[in-house]
Amino acid sequence: MNSHPYLRAFLAGVFVPTLILPGMLGFFLLVHYAFERSFPVERGLVFPMGLLPALWGLWNVIWKWSHPTTHLSLGAHGAILPLLMLPAGALIASYLGILALGANGVIWFQVVHVPYAWVGAVFAAGLAVYYLVWKHVVGFVNQTLCVA
Repeated sequence: MNSHPYLRAFLAGVFVPTLILPGMLGFFLLVHYAFERSFPVERGLVFPMGLLPALWGLWNVIWKWSHPTTHLSLGAHGAILPLLMLPAGALIASYLGILALGANGVIWFQVVHVPYAWVGAVFAAGLAVYYLVWKHVVGFVNQTLCVA
């Protein structure tokens, strides 16, 4: 099956976030309506839900295109994605007034203060999760669709 390898790579990359993000939205809706609790993150959830699957799909297409020359493993390639997403997301969120950088940490929605140590720890854990998800889940879907 050699026809349309980049389309198959895009579909393989879109697979994971398309399954996970509606579950996250369902969780926030459940907490919001059933328990009458509000999280400030709700306001910034819809835009990434539309952008993230497309970004993952394009990132998998870039891996498919660059793999013959770079020979970078899929897990390492996937772990690079948060290194690009965090600065871009922080810049956009700062510009929109969702995120403010303080002396001791970041402030989300003028309500939630997160120390930089927590941001670093969560980011390191996110890198590990991205590596494992890209290596095992996206790698499995790539093999199933004959991308890898």
